[in-house]
Amino acid sequence: MSTPVEASFPRTRAAVEASGATLAVLATTGSTNADLLADAVSSPGGSVVVTLDQTAGRGRLDRSWVAPAGQTLAASVLVRADLDPRDRGWLPLVAGAAVRDAVAAALAADGAADADERVLVKWPNDVLVDGRKVSGVLCQVAGDGSVVVGVGVNLTIPASELPTPTSTSLRVAGATGPATALADAVLTDLWTGLQEAVGGLVTGGAAAEAVRSHVRAVCGTVGQRVRLELPDGSVVEADATGVDDDGRITIRDRTGVSRGVAVGDVTHLRYA
Repeated sequence: MSTPVEASFPRTRAAVEASGATLAVLATTGSTNADLLADAVSSPGGSVVVTLDQTAGRGRLDRSWVAPAGQTLAASVLVRADLDPRDRGWLPLVAGAAVRDAVAAALAADGAADADERVLVKWPNDVLVDGRKVSGVLCQVAGDGSVVVGVGVNLTIPASELPTPTSTSLRVAGATGPATALADAVLTDLWTGLQEAVGGLVTGGAAAEAVRSHVRAVCGTVGQRVRLELPDGSVVEADATGVDDDGRITIRDRTGVSRGVAVGDVTHLRYA
């Protein structure tokens, strides 16, 4: 007999197990990424670890991810695919777009006709609703070369309890229903979207270009004035002009010089 926690992801379980992968639903854990990384070699591609109570989550640049128990989705998906080096570099962006699409679908299900315009990606993969962060993505390489895509999504956190002034949640953005139902809907859609996008990259040609075009279309950083904090500690203010074929954000600085940036922490200046 399944426990209430195990029974709380029926849509996700049906999709994942139909593909031959596995779904582990945990009442609580330190990190879903750590759990899946530990079992990656023996797990089928597409396998998922999920919880609504993650106690030691990490985000990009080794930041902590604050996740109130029962109000935030934490999930990790194992991607095992024959990708060339350039397309592997697109995985974090593709993952962000898949989460973005899932969040937009959740809001649209509650009648938000403008969800597509309200939900965008801040390069490379933070998901924003109305300019505020609802989700983050962390990709880590497993021992066998597969990639674990970790996702955190704020579900039902009320406005008064959000971790930062620039955060939001699906509840604040207008989604209704319990956290378990929202989590199942979001996870099913992001898992499906991620499988389809990775499949497009593997296929190559027009299919891969369609995936990259979608990532560019939902990247709200393009066209913004941004502040970039670079790995060497320098800070650049520039106009974000696009996403190049290597997945880098392209910028034009105040002197008119353009270049691509592969790694950096982006702030949209209108929300600074």
